[in-house]
Amino acid sequence: MNVKILRQQFPTSESYWETFFYDGPSDNSVAGLLEYLNYNDDITDITGKKTRRIAWDCSCLQGMCGACAMVINGIPALACETFLKDLKGNEIILRPLQKFPVIRDLMVDRSSIQENLKQSNIYIEDYRVSEDQGNKSREREHLHQYTAAKCLKCGLCLEVCPNYVDGSSFFGAIFANDCYLVYARNPEKEGQIRDHYARHFGSGCSKALSCMEVCPMKIPTLASMARLNRL
Repeated sequence: MNVKILRQQFPTSESYWETFFYDGPSDNSVAGLLEYLNYNDDITDITGKKTRRIAWDCSCLQGMCGACAMVINGIPALACETFLKDLKGNEIILRPLQKFPVIRDLMVDRSSIQENLKQSNIYIEDYRVSEDQGNKSREREHLHQYTAAKCLKCGLCLEVCPNYVDGSSFFGAIFANDCYLVYARNPEKEGQIRDHYARHFGSGCSKALSCMEVCPMKIPTLASMARLNRL
């Protein structure tokens, strides 16, 4: 099986394609494939030419951290959750997420996600429930709060979003879910959340909903949007 990877040695250098031959286990994940290719001290491409190890991010390798997000055969996904048996064809094409600056090979700088959240100053403080919310309202929202809180900040939703550009004022689905979570826990922040939500999400979302299709945690962002639109 051929593995074609878009590589880049430094953030300022030109990217280039390099192809490797993979003859490892057929039931491996893409993360396992990359570990297999990097296993030996002497790494060679498909022509036998010596090359450097492939740089990519990983942490838990269990679909819980989002670090291994990349574009696999044209689809943004987690490398540890994508298995070779589920991919079509005899060639795998890997490239870094295109909406973020490349650090090296398949590694990208996603710090803008956290910077956007810091800029808006939207965060959960003490968990307060007003009297008009009541226990029934809290129980009704609990399931969606739990689901929205699963966000890995992996950036896959931003990669497929037609409205998101790194560095723009539109913060994407990640921001919408975080706004909902903060409002659900700190309703006294309603005014602040309304203003930032309208400026950084509500006015820019075209409702393509491609974010929900690629989300590894299957977060129903549309439900978060509906709840926030009640504001």
